[in-house]
Amino acid sequence: MTGGAERVQLTFAIGQTPMGFIGRRIAQATRQLRYLRNDLRQATGLNHRVFRHAAGGVRIITYHGICMDNPLRFNASFITAKTLEAHLRFYKEHFNIISLDDYLAGNISKERFNVCLTFDDGHHNNLKYALPLLEKYKAPATFFVTGIREAGYDILWNDFLAVFSRSGPKQITYKGELFHKNRWNHYVSTKDGHLLRDQIRAGDFSLKIELMKLLDPASDFSHKNAVDKDYWLQMTPEEIAILSQSPYAQIGGHSFYHNDLTKVSSESLATDFTSCRHFLEDTIQEEVNTFAFPYGSYTPAVTEAGLSAGFNHFFALAHLHNESDNTLISERLVVNPYISTTNQMLATIRGHY
Repeated sequence: MTGGAERVQLTFAIGQTPMGFIGRRIAQATRQLRYLRNDLRQATGLNHRVFRHAAGGVRIITYHGICMDNPLRFNASFITAKTLEAHLRFYKEHFNIISLDDYLAGNISKERFNVCLTFDDGHHNNLKYALPLLEKYKAPATFFVTGIREAGYDILWNDFLAVFSRSGPKQITYKGELFHKNRWNHYVSTKDGHLLRDQIRAGDFSLKIELMKLLDPASDFSHKNAVDKDYWLQMTPEEIAILSQSPYAQIGGHSFYHNDLTKVSSESLATDFTSCRHFLEDTIQEEVNTFAFPYGSYTPAVTEAGLSAGFNHFFALAHLHNESDNTLISERLVVNPYISTTNQMLATIRGHY
């Protein structure tokens, strides 16, 4: 959602008429009124037929981090444990929760709408907060995990930059280029307006290591308390193994370094897939053959490299290419932290917000 706000700011800055901005605000207000109407309809029982009529459908839902409070503190990918529990209660009342294995096998209910739950990035908070709730509600889920711990790091580069950007200086110099912090706490180039995070995402992991080493002296990660760590700490191999032992948890791959796999060389691409799979299989002593693309980004070449490494099904946010056979790639819907449980569930059925 913050990304959308940035696009408004940047396009307005280069000369977009005020009417474009006003149009967006009108659309936003209309959407908020629709969300309010949906909540009122839920309170009066008028939404129930929507859920009944959706029987037989299926959607894969993507969660990321789970925290106790202040989910938007560093980025828009977290929700609270309270919200997750509200989702699970709603799923159990109105939906049929299925495992990824059942989804891939086509074992879906014709009597209810089916949801398949997934969690990306391998945060420690998934083990700490999500797993107990999944076990409480007997809800299976798949956790797509990176190999970043094996690489020697306890934080993903994008989480590092998000946390640093919140408490870091108003401006930094990187590779001779000045970046200042905008109102959304993102570093923006004073030269051409591009985001530092986009520049780093486009590089390989060596670029990310270089950035973290440069900024680390000005960060205070080593002084973060246990609550702050909920927003970025990665699971250890031992914790990944513990997670995998739950009957309600499956493990899938999410790359080794959390790179945008469309931006790395073919050699690095092959190594990333292979290293990720070997790390996870050695860790949990089970076969790992599903993979979620970081950022939902892929090309046919990326998919082919994943197949060569032994993965047999892939998960994106949307089909990005006109592949002749899309049976290898499934779309997912990312949870929206800005809306109510009712509106999240209606969006789950419709497949959009």
